[in-house]
Amino acid sequence: MELRQIRYFVRVAELGSIGRAARDLGVVASALSQQISRLESELATRLLMRTHTGVVPTAAGTAFLRQARLTLRHAENAVAAAREARLSGMVSVGFAPTTASVLAKPFYAAMAERYPNVRLHLVEGLSGNLGEQLSNRRLDLAVLFQNDSSQGRSAIPVLDEKLFLLAQRGMFALPDGEPVTIAELASLPLAVTSKAHGLRAWVEAAFERAGIEPWVAVEVDGLTTLMDLVQANAIATIQPGAAVARAEAGLLNMHPINDPFLYRRNAVYCINDEELSPAALAARVVLVDVMRAQVRHGGWPGATLLDS
Repeated sequence: MELRQIRYFVRVAELGSIGRAARDLGVVASALSQQISRLESELATRLLMRTHTGVVPTAAGTAFLRQARLTLRHAENAVAAAREARLSGMVSVGFAPTTASVLAKPFYAAMAERYPNVRLHLVEGLSGNLGEQLSNRRLDLAVLFQNDSSQGRSAIPVLDEKLFLLAQRGMFALPDGEPVTIAELASLPLAVTSKAHGLRAWVEAAFERAGIEPWVAVEVDGLTTLMDLVQANAIATIQPGAAVARAEAGLLNMHPINDPFLYRRNAVYCINDEELSPAALAARVVLVDVMRAQVRHGGWPGATLLDS
């Protein structure tokens, strides 16, 4: 008995016609009929009965059909398992520092579990630099943001994340978690990224909408250094909620900012699907899955999924 014969029988039984099944399977009707006859001969029983409208399973055929479908599912699962087991290669994935703080560890763990033979090259850097590496084919995938240039790239939008005011406890009059307005931030010295960083554009746009100038006390293009300065000095910053993962517990207050436009959209980018290796295609699926799981399980502060 061949797996092909089982597949042919199931399709004939489902469509109720050897002719329709032959067209669906892309084989000649006479050849299909011959394979069914060989299957019946091997089983020494009639599986199909002809009617004026086509064919229907006999009692034996109905019993065989249930097990045949199960056999085909097991065969498909076996093929998938074999393919996953031999999937290998190198995949390079880029994260902005705040994204890496909530995503790098669970992404690595998920890939190690699903595709242990795939080696990962994880790159942390400014979103502009990551976009350049993606364009130059030094990265396969990157999590970038809505105001990063997407020209010539394929994107899967996944989530939006709010931006928050982060400041030393006691520096701001309101209790931790209380919302603030941009106008209330006019007198606060801020640690911000330079204009080369996408986050700076969001911050400046928010202050422009409020008609005030931000007090830029220091420009820092490294998240670790920026968070160290904010924790040690009377300087605030505006960052996504994920940045608190780089801060010591209890040192900073986090205030939502009342500005409906002060958020950034996270998407998984690649150059195009055709250039991705099988390992990179698999990694992209895992990456999107992990991003969604982090939001659903509360591991990504201030983030909301674009779909469920």
